[in-house]
Amino acid sequence: MILGMQLRHRALAVLALTDPTSKAEQTRALMLAARAGEAVLDPGAQIAAPAGLPGRPALPRLVAADQVPRRSPFTLAGRAALLHAICHIEFNAINLALDAVWRFGGLPEQFYRDWLQVAGEEALHFSLLREHLQTLGHDYGDFDAHDGLWRMTEATSGDVIARMALVPRTLEARGLDATPPIQAKLKKAGDLRAVAILDTILRDEIGHVAVGNHWYGWLCARDGLDPLTLYPTLVARYAAPRLRPPFNWDARRAAGFSEAELNALSAGPD
Repeated sequence: MILGMQLRHRALAVLALTDPTSKAEQTRALMLAARAGEAVLDPGAQIAAPAGLPGRPALPRLVAADQVPRRSPFTLAGRAALLHAICHIEFNAINLALDAVWRFGGLPEQFYRDWLQVAGEEALHFSLLREHLQTLGHDYGDFDAHDGLWRMTEATSGDVIARMALVPRTLEARGLDATPPIQAKLKKAGDLRAVAILDTILRDEIGHVAVGNHWYGWLCARDGLDPLTLYPTLVARYAAPRLRPPFNWDARRAAGFSEAELNALSAGPD
C-alpha cells in the first residue's frame, strides 16, 4: 500500500486485490494503521465506484447455493467442505467491511474506524480457517461456493441504511445462530481446533453485528425513521432472506438487538 494514502482510498485498493493472502495481510495492516492514527481518515472524500469489485481469486467457482457440496463433518472431505464454506463467508466478510469503508461518505469518523476493525478481524478469521483447511489437505478455492453475502452487499450499495440493516444485522447475524450447532458437530467429529477457531469467530461476530445494530440505529435516528417498522420494509424491498429458528438469543442480545426486535423475530415472518 502507498504510505499516506487516505484510509478510504486504501480500503478500496485492498478491496480490489484478487490474491486472498495479500488481501488478508493488507486488510490487517490497514486496520492497524487506522488504529495507530498513521493515515488520513477522509469521510468527505467523493470516490467514484470502479468496475470489477470485489477483487477475487479465480477459484472458488461461484454457483447457486443449492449446488454447493454437502458439508457433513463426519468425513474428512465433508469436514473440509464445511470449513471451506465458512472460510468463503469470512473472505466475503472482509470485502463487505472494506466496501462499507470506501463507499459511504459523509459519516462520523467512528463509522469508518468500526468497519476497518471489522475488516481486520474478518481477515484474521479467514486466515485461521484457511490454515486449518490446509492441514486437512485442502485450500481455499478447492470447493464451489455461493455468493449470497456479496450479492446483498452489492444490492444495497446505494442505501447505507439498508446495508446496515440487511448485511451485518441480517445475513451476518445468521452466523450467531448457526455457529453453536456447527461447533457441536465438529466437536463430535473430533476437530477441536475448528471448534476453537469458531469460538473466536463467534466472539468477534457478536461485536460485528453490534456494529451493524449501532449504525442502523444511528442512521434511523438521524433520518427520523423508526428502526423496528422500517426493517420489514427493507427486507421486502431487497428480497432479504426471512430468518427462521433456531435463534441464538443470548448472542443476539449481546449484539444489541432490542427485546422488541427479538419478539418480532420470535413471532416469525408474516
